[in-house]
Amino acid sequence: MNRITSLFQNKKQDILSIYYPAGFPHLNDTVRILQALQREGIDMVEIGIPFSDPMADGPVIQEASTIALRNGISLRLLFEQLKDVRTEGITMPILLMGYLNPIMQYGFERFCRSCVSVGVDGVIIPDLPFADYLKDYKPLADRYGIKMIMLITPETSDERIRQIDAHTDGFIYMVSSAATTGAQQSFNEQKQAYFRKINAMHLRNPRLVGFGISNRATFEAAAQNSAGGIIGSKFVQLLTTEANPESAIARLKEAIAH
Repeated sequence: MNRITSLFQNKKQDILSIYYPAGFPHLNDTVRILQALQREGIDMVEIGIPFSDPMADGPVIQEASTIALRNGISLRLLFEQLKDVRTEGITMPILLMGYLNPIMQYGFERFCRSCVSVGVDGVIIPDLPFADYLKDYKPLADRYGIKMIMLITPETSDERIRQIDAHTDGFIYMVSSAATTGAQQSFNEQKQAYFRKINAMHLRNPRLVGFGISNRATFEAAAQNSAGGIIGSKFVQLLTTEANPESAIARLKEAIAH
């Protein structure tokens, strides 16, 4: 069974998924951070594929991606870094999150084969058009057992949300707002109304809320309206201010607990 499916079957609430870009803060930190997240009991991880034109990313992740690219990270090197993680004790679900351009340059079927070879369970491609996903990407991903996770926002039509729910089976990434990524102190009534609307649709797929989660208020709001939350910018910020990944994770847990 795919590890993403297994996670959502075994844990229905308070799932914590962490995002960080590969090759940041230093080129060879990718696996070190992954190992620390595993040891600290994080449920799932999304490793970013740095790209020079990150449309949905806020300033913190943009800067981190720029540093990672300067460090020399590439998709080929990322797969090389990940090649032994499953034999070295990493058991949590791993997703890769990146824009379409680098994945197309690599070749999507080759990308799927590489994901399988290193034990990647799912992929998030924010700028992949849904029609292209259905026609060209889903059949290949299904063949290789890779979950393709689609995003919805407050501006996504009910019809499109229903289509995404019908044609994906990992989880739905529920973006908290139509803005870029970045920490927020709270979710306003408009966002809460969006969460309530999605809850009322009774979708078959579990959901995680991402974008803007940085403290107890935002994580609790996410957890009350979905299976849990995805934290990126806050963790990336802590990777630059804390002495090591373990300390960054500890500070993050403090932030969402108090």
